[in-house]
Amino acid sequence: MKGLTRFSSLLTAPALFAAIAVAAPADAQQTPRATEYAEVLKLPDWVGIWYPDWSQLFGGRAAAKPQLTPQAQAAYDKYLAETKDKGPDQYAQAHCLPPGLPGVMQQPYPIEVLYSPGRVTIFTEAYSQVRRIYTDGRKNPDDPDPFFNGNSVGHWDGDTLVIETVGLNTETQLVPGVGHSDKAKVEEKIWLEKPGQLIDEMTFTDPETLTAPFVTRVVYKLDNSYPIREYVCGENNHLITGDTGAGANIDLGLDPNDTPVEDDPFGPDGDPDDAKEPAGK
Repeated sequence: MKGLTRFSSLLTAPALFAAIAVAAPADAQQTPRATEYAEVLKLPDWVGIWYPDWSQLFGGRAAAKPQLTPQAQAAYDKYLAETKDKGPDQYAQAHCLPPGLPGVMQQPYPIEVLYSPGRVTIFTEAYSQVRRIYTDGRKNPDDPDPFFNGNSVGHWDGDTLVIETVGLNTETQLVPGVGHSDKAKVEEKIWLEKPGQLIDEMTFTDPETLTAPFVTRVVYKLDNSYPIREYVCGENNHLITGDTGAGANIDLGLDPNDTPVEDDPFGPDGDPDDAKEPAGK
C-alpha cells in the first residue's frame, strides 16, 4: 500500500487528467457529444424491422444481368458448365462465409437501421452481419483493407442516404458465378419510397469485370411482428462440400443403422414397391 501511496502522490488529479488527454487518440477527442443527437432526430424515420418484399422481387423489375468483360464472361461460362456437371458451388455456404455486398442485403432475412451521430448502422439477421456507414465527413481509405461488406462512407441527400463502398473482399460475388476485382466500387442509395416501404439501390462498377454499371435493387417492407433473432451459421449447418465447393451434400449427422430390419421395403435388399402393400398381404 505504501508503494501505491507514493505512486498516487506523483499523479495528482490535474496531472492525471492531463496525461489521459495527451494519451487519447485524436479521433477519440473528436467523438460527437450526446447533444448532437438533436441532429439525428431530424433524419427520416426508418425505425423498425424491414423484411424483403418478395412481391416486389428485384425491385419490381426484371432481374438485372451484369454486362461482363471477356475475361469475366469466360469465368462465368466455366461456372455454368461446372454447375451443370457437378451442381452449384456452395463452398461459402458450407463454411459459413458471409455473402458480402450485394448478397448481405438480398437475403430472405430482415434488417434493422440505427442512427447515431456521424454514423448509420445496418444490422442484418443473416450471418449476424453489421454494416457501419460513416456520415461524419470522412473519406474512404485510398488503400482499403478488404472486407466482406467493404468500407463505407455516406452522406444525406435530403431524405436519401447515399453510400460509397470500396475494399470489397474478392471472395464475394455480384451474382452467383460472377466475382469482382479489388477495384470494385458500390454507389448505394437508400430511401423511404412511401410509409412502410424502404428501397435499397446499389450500382456496381469494376473495370476488370463489368463493361457497364450493374444496378440491383431490393424493396423492403416494414414488419414488426418479430424481432431480429440470433443467427449462428455453424450451429446447425449440415452442408458438406469438397475443396471446390461443387457437388455439395447434406449430412444430417444420423448414426448408421447396422441392425438389419426384416421386411424393410427401403432397405438395401428391399423393394420400394412393396411399401404400397400393407404388411401381411
